[in-house]
Amino acid sequence: MSNIFFRMYLVIFAFITQCLFAQNYPGGLSDGTLKVNSTDVPVKIYATTEVQDLNEFADKPIKENVLIILNESNFEPVYVNYSIATLAKYKLLHYQLLDKNFKLIDTPATKENIENFKYVVKTSKPITTVDNVSLETPFKIWDPSKGIQLGPITLHFYSLMFIFAFGFGYILMTKIFKTDNVNQKYLEPLFTWTLIGTILGARMGHVIFYQPELFKEDFWSVFLPISTKNGLKFTGFSGLASHGATIALIFTTLYYSFKIIKKNPFWVYDRLGIVVALGGAFVRMGNFFNSEIIGKPVDPNSPFALLFPQQSSEYGVTVPRYPSQLFEAFGYVCLFVLLWILYKKTDKKYQQGSLFGLFFIILWAIRFFVEFLKMPQGEEFIHIGGLNTGQVLSIPFMIAGVIIMIISKKFKITQAENEKPE
Repeated sequence: MSNIFFRMYLVIFAFITQCLFAQNYPGGLSDGTLKVNSTDVPVKIYATTEVQDLNEFADKPIKENVLIILNESNFEPVYVNYSIATLAKYKLLHYQLLDKNFKLIDTPATKENIENFKYVVKTSKPITTVDNVSLETPFKIWDPSKGIQLGPITLHFYSLMFIFAFGFGYILMTKIFKTDNVNQKYLEPLFTWTLIGTILGARMGHVIFYQPELFKEDFWSVFLPISTKNGLKFTGFSGLASHGATIALIFTTLYYSFKIIKKNPFWVYDRLGIVVALGGAFVRMGNFFNSEIIGKPVDPNSPFALLFPQQSSEYGVTVPRYPSQLFEAFGYVCLFVLLWILYKKTDKKYQQGSLFGLFFIILWAIRFFVEFLKMPQGEEFIHIGGLNTGQVLSIPFMIAGVIIMIISKKFKITQAENEKPE
């Protein structure tokens, strides 16, 4: 009963925050303050990932002081000449160019130095080379590097989070197999099939549910971590959907259960759910590093307000938003802790399907409620009763979780039956 009330509170919280704190930002401009020595200079803050929008913004008649946050998407190699011309245009219009430490850059932008430019500023009183400048905002600005540079190769944090997800998952499943006294030889094929199901299913799920146009516009990017639009480049699988991963994992795990370990599939699902809950948290942290799957606009004074200068233009104007990735990641960590405690401290692991059903109910409930605060992903084409695609797709999984928990009472086993015979 307490779980029911807890979910009701989450729904009420989501609706209240959406009604009270979601904001409109005219022109996509946020408010901040430049500290120039001891003087406060109010500025309007602008950011975009599209270099064409950046170029066009220079022509807008804005009377206030302006600070533009540049990011790496503005300087992609394929557009570098256009980016250089855009910065030159700003300079002709009496904007000043600054580096990440708010120090003036007087030299023209070139292919070699363009990444040094971080801010474009226009104030009533120009900044000088001896001024101490800093930016203050009521919200936090999330603008990290997207990866670790290893010579000519960049290890993206998004990819690193996937490595952590599968790495910790492997360690956890090793402990689980030892607890259940199951031969470790069955671990490697489980890891292999889980990896295939997660990557392939998540990618196909994203394209089918959110970006079906990729089948026509950039076919090879559906199956390979590359993009052929505007030149060939490595992108990684940046578009992944948890619903697709779940569906694929169900089928790959069925094969593993019947053909390899020869156990009731619910036995495998119970243990896999524990691992997936923690892995989901790492994936959402990867989304956070990538400034994707972001939340709706929020009051800049909210403790949750974050500005994502690197967010894709598909989410709309770049203004303070909810860090919905972190909300979801926190929920998944709590789910992992709950499932781990139930597995280690109770006999639920002998009621095949019980942990998996609970996993389905809570995980998709978390996804359902957080969706109230999230921006749509691409052109969502599933809408029912005001619910978005993610919410509509979550409902069948929650219902399935309830059904699984009910029928799990029929699949109780003893500790001896739990151990895999040779």
